Amino acid sequence: MPKPWTPQPWLFAKQRDLEIERRQAADEGKDLAGVERDFKRLAAADLDTDVALWPKAQALFAKVQRLPIRKGYAFKEPSDPAGIRKARPKERPAVRPPRLSDAAFYDKMYGAWLGRCCGCMAGKPVEGRRRRSMQRLLKAQGRWPLAHYWSMKVDPEVAAEENWFKDQGAAPPGTVIEGMTCMVEDDDTNYTATGYAILQRYGAAFTPADVAGFWLGNVPLYHVCTAERAAYRNLVMMLPPPGPDGRVDGEFSSATFANPYREWIGAQIRADFFGYAAPGNPERAADWAWRDACISHIKNGIYGEMWVAAMLAAAWTTDDVETILRAGLGEIPARSRLAAEIAKVLAWKKDGWTFDQAIDRIHADWNEAHGHDWCHTISNAAIVATGLLWGDLDFEKSVCQAVTCAFDTDCNGATVGSIVGLVLGAGRMPKKWTGPIRDTLLTGIHGLHEIKLSEMARKSCDLVAKL
Repeated sequence: MPKPWTPQPWLFAKQRDLEIERRQAADEGKDLAGVERDFKRLAAADLDTDVALWPKAQALFAKVQRLPIRKGYAFKEPSDPAGIRKARPKERPAVRPPRLSDAAFYDKMYGAWLGRCCGCMAGKPVEGRRRRSMQRLLKAQGRWPLAHYWSMKVDPEVAAEENWFKDQGAAPPGTVIEGMTCMVEDDDTNYTATGYAILQRYGAAFTPADVAGFWLGNVPLYHVCTAERAAYRNLVMMLPPPGPDGRVDGEFSSATFANPYREWIGAQIRADFFGYAAPGNPERAADWAWRDACISHIKNGIYGEMWVAAMLAAAWTTDDVETILRAGLGEIPARSRLAAEIAKVLAWKKDGWTFDQAIDRIHADWNEAHGHDWCHTISNAAIVATGLLWGDLDFEKSVCQAVTCAFDTDCNGATVGSIVGLVLGAGRMPKKWTGPIRDTLLTGIHGLHEIKLSEMARKSCDLVAKL
């Protein structure tokens, strides 16, 4: 008899998703008193094998969405654009449009694309690895602290103990220095190409519905993960994205129905092209980022994308890292959990903490062994901020610090690399990092399956001139 079909992760509720949903709802400030018994009852069952239980899990997730915010909750976190604008800090950094020659503009755009790809490749082989495991391997290789791409040359005993580069511990093909020939396909760079394609097709006035339609027509389902895959499923089920004003036609949107990953990092890694395309205009970049993020995320999941897009827009005009970070904070609610986390990191730097002290504190606050913490927007945003603040705009130092912090290594390396690469420009990027990817980007996006990064930068410049 044929084996029963087992759906891919993130499509339907699994056992681990119960705890993720419970944690997520508690983080949002939901009053869970009335549903604790429901969570315990389902936790005692077996969602992983009994498909008859999936509708019950979805019903519980829907019930959680209807719960009120508990009294005394300290944060104010709207998901609609008007509410977000109203909740922004009163004082926001003044950022002016850049005054750059065409050649200098291209150099920065090319640097941003290169930085994102090199940073992503620096973290891709170790995505999912723990901090201790990375340190142990690098020290065994005599390569600690990390100062280049990962290598497969490792003592067999260390490799066996840590399950490095074999079975489930294998590095994705072409991602370590021995076999690297290009920027291999990855969701982090797929989304940057998607942002380009959306602005190219629909223009500056694109809507969340345009983003949803583009996904369904051009991005394969299994090329997206977590919140994006749940949103994709919801779109196919005819649950709409929010409208341009954030309103939803019905009880649930594509972002909110049975989506326990709604504040995970997925939207944050989709931000970059919206920042590339809004030089010196963080508000415009953040607005575009909202339109993209809201189809799959809410609250801090949305803010993460707005924060990164706004930082990149500011990075066109300043090389002051704190100003860049604060420009991002200027576009999100001042009383959000994300803003509070980044404010802590800024305070640590001001108070003279070392990089190791900062990362130790992040690991104390967030558990890298728990999927919700490992993949959350806020935990990874803290690492991005730390990599930038302690990296001193040194590309290698910034990216390698962000990667060896652990958590979502390729995402954080890509975001930090993108910002530093834009500030530096391609001409100041270290050749030891840019050389191995050979100016070549592979994506899963229709029409952009293989392209030279230099050509992608030129296309990006041409598009920005029309927006």
